[in-house]
Amino acid sequence: MARGFSKVIIMGNMTRDPELRSTSTGTQVCSFTVAVNRVYNGNESVSFLDCSAWGKVGETIAQYCKRGSGILVSGRLEQRSYETKEGEKRSRVEIVVDDFNFVGGGNADVSADSGSSSRGSSKRSSKKEAPVDDVAPEDIGEPEIDLSEIPF
Repeated sequence: MARGFSKVIIMGNMTRDPELRSTSTGTQVCSFTVAVNRVYNGNESVSFLDCSAWGKVGETIAQYCKRGSGILVSGRLEQRSYETKEGEKRSRVEIVVDDFNFVGGGNADVSADSGSSSRGSSKRSSKKEAPVDDVAPEDIGEPEIDLSEIPF
């Protein structure tokens, strides 16, 4: 019996806001496209890869990502064949997302939105919060790492 293996890992930016929809059975599916840049010999090329994420993974991506968001996805390739209204046979390959990570720093829009909710409040706290001091690694009490012991 022949066996195959399909695993894809890509990192890039979303080209559009994710689209969340439900199947007839109520399962959520999120569709989005990731632009992956590649630089070689001073030239740059961009690949636009279609992705779909099912269930809770798709719901989370749709909730927290938007156009331009950095994302790392891993999953499998899936090819689908279909026929157009004109009768032409077509196929497409997409990444079915198994796992993902958000990539990039915090989003300024998110912090601005969270701060805007306090503007409508008539009561404001006059208490000032105490500053939180950063903890340096030497304060934790861990032994120092000897870089000569690292095998690579």
